[in-house]
Amino acid sequence: MTTDVYVEAARAGLRRKSLTAYGIMAAIVAYLVYIFFAFQIPQLLRNVDADNARILVADSYSHKVHVTRDNRDASVEVSIEGERKGRYPTGEAPEWVTLGQTTIIDLEDGHVVSFGPEEIRYDIPGYGLVTARPGADGVNATLPSGDVPEWINASKNRLAITTEAGRLTITRNRTEVFRYFGGWELFWFTLDSPYHGLGPIALASAALSGEAGAIWQDFWHNDMWRHADVAWAIFETILMAFLGTFGAAIIALPLAFMAARNFTPFGPLRFAVRRLFDFVRGVDGLIWTIILSRAFGPGPMTGALAILLTDAGSFGKLFSETLENVDSKQIEGVASTGAKPMQRYRFGVIPQVSPVFLSQILYSFESSTRSATIIGAITGGGIGLLLTQAIITQKDWEEVSYYIVLIVIMVILMDWFSGMLRRKLIQGDASGH
Repeated sequence: MTTDVYVEAARAGLRRKSLTAYGIMAAIVAYLVYIFFAFQIPQLLRNVDADNARILVADSYSHKVHVTRDNRDASVEVSIEGERKGRYPTGEAPEWVTLGQTTIIDLEDGHVVSFGPEEIRYDIPGYGLVTARPGADGVNATLPSGDVPEWINASKNRLAITTEAGRLTITRNRTEVFRYFGGWELFWFTLDSPYHGLGPIALASAALSGEAGAIWQDFWHNDMWRHADVAWAIFETILMAFLGTFGAAIIALPLAFMAARNFTPFGPLRFAVRRLFDFVRGVDGLIWTIILSRAFGPGPMTGALAILLTDAGSFGKLFSETLENVDSKQIEGVASTGAKPMQRYRFGVIPQVSPVFLSQILYSFESSTRSATIIGAITGGGIGLLLTQAIITQKDWEEVSYYIVLIVIMVILMDWFSGMLRRKLIQGDASGH
């Protein structure tokens, strides 16, 4: 009889636990369903445009060559990414563009666009010939008979045709064709550089002939990719993280002693310092960035101050908790030699906490390097600013890719560097060196 009671009680306990588990799972599912509709996920999925995504991805690893006609005077110019800094000299063009009274643009695979004196023509394989006579009264386009396909957007004042070979856009005053090519064109040298188009062997030969300085100058001061400006922006980002992190550590260390229970018996002072730490770390670094930029104006130093405030609060809390866990016997041993209070801290406390402090500081330095990228976009400094500018223009996504690659490399290097320092300093400290 007693055994049956225990069995029944065990079964009742299992049922309660099962019901609790099912209840928790049901609550989680209900919450996820709520999020699905509250954040308008269905509408977001409906708005997904695969074509735009494909174009964005293509822009990140390739470049466009633009052939542009001014419909008012029939002049034609060819440029890379449509930029003035990437414009071909007058009368010059890539081999697939034939300049003349009628400019012929061979997009390959049978796609041919011609800019005539008065008429624009695009011969599209499998569809037919599209013609347009742009002027004051509109584009005046003529399409093959039948339904207009989705890849043609036609109106009175604009005609846009997007095919696998390229894109043609015609308005009253301007006609433009662009064609994709793989790679980041003009990354090394611009069109006006005498070293543009030279292969590695020819460049090495020129460098050995005494032109190494000129080659470096043409690369370093590339007007399109601005390598010198990008390198300075990377340096500013790292400098913001360095000043903010180590400045915070210098400020937080003495305050941490005031917040530690075993070093500051006066409760009101300890409470005030702890609340100060809570306040400065409770406000996100981006909020501090906005506040400080209003107070001091934009610049890298404002970003460094924002990182300093946030990290000072985090360091103060971590340092004070570490100090509260130090071994008091080591301090007593130093005190027994007649050491003064500062000497007790120096020889009884610092050796115990320095490995933890160094590890925390270096890890925060690595993390602050990532944060400095976003903060720099707000304060107007560092690689974050260049990245934001490239995204806002929505034109040269290969530059966005370039900056993102540099940011990832910077973070990897900072991770490796801080890890190496942690190993050397902490192991060296532990071994007594």
